Parts: sequence; structure tokens; C-alpha cells
Amino acid sequence: MQRFNISLREMFASFWRNRNLIYTLTKREVIGRYRGSLLGMAWSFFNPVLMLLIYTFVFSVVFKSRWGIGVEESQTEFAIVLFVGMIVHGLFAECLNRAPGLILSNVNYVKKVIFPLEILPWVALSSALFHSSISLIVLLAAQLLLSQQIMWTALLFPLVLLPLVLATMGCAWFLAGLGVYVRDIGQITGILTTVLMFLSPVFYPVSALPDQYQLWLQINPLTFIIEEGRNTLIFGKVPDIRQWTLMGAAGLSTAWAGFVWFQKTRKGFADVL
Repeated sequence: MQRFNISLREMFASFWRNRNLIYTLTKREVIGRYRGSLLGMAWSFFNPVLMLLIYTFVFSVVFKSRWGIGVEESQTEFAIVLFVGMIVHGLFAECLNRAPGLILSNVNYVKKVIFPLEILPWVALSSALFHSSISLIVLLAAQLLLSQQIMWTALLFPLVLLPLVLATMGCAWFLAGLGVYVRDIGQITGILTTVLMFLSPVFYPVSALPDQYQLWLQINPLTFIIEEGRNTLIFGKVPDIRQWTLMGAAGLSTAWAGFVWFQKTRKGFADVL
């Protein structure tokens, strides 16, 4: 039986070695998603804007929610703060929801011994990062239009996302491998990501919760990324380096654990499929 390399070095080496293939597959996937539609790639812009308008109306108009960033806080300011949480959660949720079906939807690749199956989660992540980048451009444009400035700390936002990207890859590798053997995983992840959206500070600040619940919210790894994302993009604050380092180490460990699981379980993919 073929043995697959599970080293930490191989996890990154595989990405670098197959970077051109990852780019090609990502480009094909992004373009293919909108092929045949009247607006085409424009949907990648309209989708986040429409969702933002809906959530803003429900929470700031119907429920009268406020973030507490100022006495004269407007609905547009609430929308911008809300949008950051949506971008972070959307990136994580898209990858997790797709992960269980990555191998199942590419059975023909399993039969090809020379095809690097471990890059499929990278393709899913790259596609999600593309759509998150479009949403980020919309956010920065709205911020520039409303406040006539963009915080210099916005340059640090990709750095803030790095621990999440690593952890997301680990989860994607784990779910992609598990999804081959347990087909119900795809249903569970959809429910989990929806629940996680409301258990993360997407629609409300951590300070809005009673003290006894704030600790539980801090355990959620998305909390740090969302909060620091808002700090860098909106409030002009530099991320907490100590906590970022801890999150980075946890993200790297998660990525490696997921990669090891995927490499160990892929030996039986052909037999199951």
C-alpha cells in the first residue's frame, strides 16, 4: 500500500510544488460558478452587498441593534462593523461546508495515482479567499465613501486572518477525509457553521453579553479574528501580538493535524469510492 508523507514540511511543500495547478483549478472553479448567468462575475460583488443589506435591515431597523461605537451611531456604521464579522465567518463557513464533499465530487482524481488530492482543500480555500477579497474591497470602498479615510492598520488584516486560514485548512483536510467514510458529515457542518455564526460576535460585540457568557464566547476561535479584524479595519488598532502568536501556533497545529489525518485516511479512498 502506498505511503504518503505526513511531515509539516510536506504540508507546505505540496502547496508550493502544485501552486500552478492550484491556481488553474481555482480560476476554473470561480469562473465556473457564474458561467451561464446574466451578470456573470458581477454576482461575486452583489451577493455580499445584498446579504449585508438584509442583515442590516433586520438587526438595525427591526431589532434596533446598536454597536455602541458612538452616540450618533448610524445604520451605515453598524453595517460596516457587521460586515467585517460576515467576511471572517463567511470565509470559514464556505470552506467547512464544502470540505466533506471535496473528494466525493472529484472521484475521477482519486483513480489517478499521480494527482495530489491534498491540494483540493487549498483550491476550496483559494476560491473562498477570492470572494472574501471582493467583500473586503466593498467594505473599504464603503468606509472611504462614508468617512473619507481608510485606517493604515487595514494593511495588517491579512496577518490577522493567517491563524484562521491555517486552522481552516486543518479542518478542511480533516472533513475532506472523514466525509469519504461518513456521508452525513456534510449535513452536520451546515448546521454547525450556522450555529457558529450566532455564537460568534458577528451581530453583536462581546461586551453585550453578561460576564458569565463572555468567557465561553472567547473560547470560540472566530472571536479573536473577528474582534481584531474590526480593530485593524475600522478602529485603527494594532492586533494583540501575544494572543495572535498563540492563535497562530494553534492554527498551525490544527493545520498539521488535519493534514496528517488526510494523508493517513486517503489510502482507503479508492476502496470506498
